[in-house]
Amino acid sequence: MTPVQEPAAFPPLIKGAEFDLMIDKVAFGGKALGRVNGLVVFVDRAVPGQKVRVRVTRTKKHFAEARVVRILTQSPAYAPPFCPHFGLCGGCQWQDFAYEEQLRWKRLHVQESLQHLAGLQPGMILPTVPSPETRYYRNKMEFAFAPGPWQPATQPAAGKGSRERGCALGLHVRFSAEGIFNLEHCFLQSTQTPAIVQEVRRWCGASGLPAYNTKNHRGFWRFLVLREGKRTAQTLVQIITTDQGDPQAVEALGRHLQAHFPGFTTMVHSRSVKKAQVASGEVSRTLWGPGYIEERLGRLHLRISAHSFLQTNTYAAAGLYDAVSRLGEFNGRETVWDLYCGAGSIGLSLASRVRQVVGFELVEQAVADAYTNSRLNGIGNCRFLAGDLKERMREVLRTGSQPLPEVVITDPPRAGMHPRVAQALRELSPRRIIYVSCNPATLARDLALLKDGYEVLAVQPFDLFPHTSHIECVVRLEKRDKERKRGHGLNP
Repeated sequence: MTPVQEPAAFPPLIKGAEFDLMIDKVAFGGKALGRVNGLVVFVDRAVPGQKVRVRVTRTKKHFAEARVVRILTQSPAYAPPFCPHFGLCGGCQWQDFAYEEQLRWKRLHVQESLQHLAGLQPGMILPTVPSPETRYYRNKMEFAFAPGPWQPATQPAAGKGSRERGCALGLHVRFSAEGIFNLEHCFLQSTQTPAIVQEVRRWCGASGLPAYNTKNHRGFWRFLVLREGKRTAQTLVQIITTDQGDPQAVEALGRHLQAHFPGFTTMVHSRSVKKAQVASGEVSRTLWGPGYIEERLGRLHLRISAHSFLQTNTYAAAGLYDAVSRLGEFNGRETVWDLYCGAGSIGLSLASRVRQVVGFELVEQAVADAYTNSRLNGIGNCRFLAGDLKERMREVLRTGSQPLPEVVITDPPRAGMHPRVAQALRELSPRRIIYVSCNPATLARDLALLKDGYEVLAVQPFDLFPHTSHIECVVRLEKRDKERKRGHGLNP
């Protein structure tokens, strides 16, 4: 095959320069990548295999950033995006990739991360398991308020823009850290979602109370969070506000939504005084309904409240839980610790295959939900501990208040395990660890911390987030022979 010939000379890589570029790959994080005279150029909204005309928007010592001016040669991997907001929305960045290509690149990103940081060989990473549904697959979505919708400037790729006056409610703009656009269409949660967002935006805009401003930290309306039971058709509406307004306005909004969407199950009002843009509150109250929704996951009947964690893709989560069980190779005699257990769904799904499960979780409401879910399913061999993991694990190791595990399951947030949790895990020395990760980079970092004592035997990627660059993994680690002799002696 004749290699592509690059032009003899390129214009200087300064802001505003234009040139033709072959797109070689997509980098971790989702941006496309090409090279000019050995220098990496990251390109927004491009597909591997395309030849594009680009304009430089930013330059650094070792790389440049650019945006596509026009497509010169189309790629076989291209697929027409199906959402009108594509390109503006910061969510589904890979809608213009054929789904099979998405799965291939996600596996490659896992492979690159684990090879570079943890020294794993490519053969350990299995093919990505596709999501059973690629549209309307999410059971939870978060929408942010802003004083007005983001408006593009002359060159939107530069991330500049202005806000109209009024109340905006929607998702983050792709190229702006703070910009929010008014959502009118979405193919992620359900066909009802855009209508709910539009009605909440209209009502709150007419309420006389301002939306929260991230610059001066003033305003009332902050977030709208929607949770749906995919197999129960139940809906939880959560409104998050500051304390700079009248709580009765939220009650009035609740009555309005009840009248317009009679299928709603419950509504929760949470208040947050923190400046961080995180869709949670320090204080919550249930306005109507039970304050939770129910969901079925495999044979489990789950109760999920506003602050509980559940894998966002209900349809794909069942396959992920099966992989945890399969890779765990349980014999029925194990004590299992379930770290970052949320509402207990993973541990409960394994309860019939092991002796007992001990779950650890920071959020007290999630622990309450886990106990409720245990009772709902008639499961009596699970217990759950609330508190900071690094402190609770230390306490248990020091006092012996809980049985020590043969197997540990850890499902940390995107930031990965705290170093002190990883250290406690090394001291705990279970014979097997099943690591569930939503971030290959922090997964690789944590595996590197554990590699002296543990060998990685399998890595199974799961696509829980179609049309995005995000990827979930289930990893099996086994204690190395020399370390196995140093364990706590409770192995069966």
